[in-house]
Amino acid sequence: MPADPVAPPAVTDDDPGGRTVRRLVAIVALIAVLPALYLPGLVHNFFDLKIYMSAMDWWTAGHPLYDYVQPDRVQGELYFTYPPFSALLLWPFGLIRLGATVVIFTVLTVVAVVVTTRWLVTPVIARHHLPRTFTLTVAVLLVLAVESTRETITFGQINMLLVVLILADLLFAVPQARRWAGVGVGLATALKLFPGIFIVYLLATRRWRAAAVASATAAAATLLAAAVAPGDSWRFWTQELWDNDRVGRTDYTGNQSLFGLLSRFTAPEKPDRLLWLLVVAVVAAYGLWRAVRAARAGDALTGLTLTGLVGALVSPITWTHHIYWFVPAVVLLADAALSANRPDEFRRRRWLAVLAVGTAALIIYGVVSFHDWGVAPVRTDDPVDFVLRNGYVLLSLLLLVALPVRAAGPVRAVEKSRQMDTTPQ
Repeated sequence: MPADPVAPPAVTDDDPGGRTVRRLVAIVALIAVLPALYLPGLVHNFFDLKIYMSAMDWWTAGHPLYDYVQPDRVQGELYFTYPPFSALLLWPFGLIRLGATVVIFTVLTVVAVVVTTRWLVTPVIARHHLPRTFTLTVAVLLVLAVESTRETITFGQINMLLVVLILADLLFAVPQARRWAGVGVGLATALKLFPGIFIVYLLATRRWRAAAVASATAAAATLLAAAVAPGDSWRFWTQELWDNDRVGRTDYTGNQSLFGLLSRFTAPEKPDRLLWLLVVAVVAAYGLWRAVRAARAGDALTGLTLTGLVGALVSPITWTHHIYWFVPAVVLLADAALSANRPDEFRRRRWLAVLAVGTAALIIYGVVSFHDWGVAPVRTDDPVDFVLRNGYVLLSLLLLVALPVRAAGPVRAVEKSRQMDTTPQ
């Protein structure tokens, strides 16, 4: 009798070949989606980087740096607005071709994404025994997909350089009490004022030495720029720093700060400064209080993520490419969801997973990439319009409240290890 036909083996979770195929399909799908996500951003055509380079040419020709202005159909007139120390670092790029500068900035941004994503995700992989290569690859592709990364690359921004400096400092140097702890935050603050919120965080967590090093580093870099360009430095710190109109319209949807939200209520008029300061004080106090609690619990990543979100909310101008801090927030939410294993934690696990997926979906889709909000100032009178135009502000406020503090973060493990190493045997 002929043998009965034998069915081929089913592909199950125990089949390494099946798992490999599914992982490859997931990676290929993510790679295929990226061009479509970047397509709207190509109209930026490295606009910000071109302003930097044109400003460097203007400066090299002997003109005052902060007199440089470039017209824009949405924002009106745009100026060079970075501190003088940034100009010192950007100046050498003005000596090479623009195309080469674009390539260098793009490559450095992608490298920074890979490095920082590895820093964030590797501890989660180890804690939950996830497939290392696959998880890291998916994580990097997802970070490349989020709007803040897309806008950073297509505008030619320097944001990821700042992120590298801040994360290297607050994830490694400060928890391990390195002698150079604070240098990264100080350099980032001298390059672009936004990271100064992390010096406040160091003070609030009583990291006195790191705060002093950060402040001294920022001051030294600023004084170096003042020695090279005294006139431009004096003008920046006494005049241009306080002029928000040089950066662009505060009511524009791309400005995802509390001041931007209030500006969209009052456009074309500016919002009441006293009301804004009151809101900022409440949000900053609550956010930094939670950040300090996270740091004292040994959760460095949650502490710095909350601080970054506070900085984005309280700054008068926070463009979408500034808000990298949603990325570590998603990592924290996913980590906490995976850690909730007890039966009484299933509801919390489901909530954290939904929040992680929802946050990732919003920051990938974005608030400006696929919308044309027009040129003229328009008030947000409609509730739906209010939510759509202030998506990142509302998400930041939600995360300030909902972001979990992990019971045993990476800092606590490091400190415990150091204590064991120094205990007499």
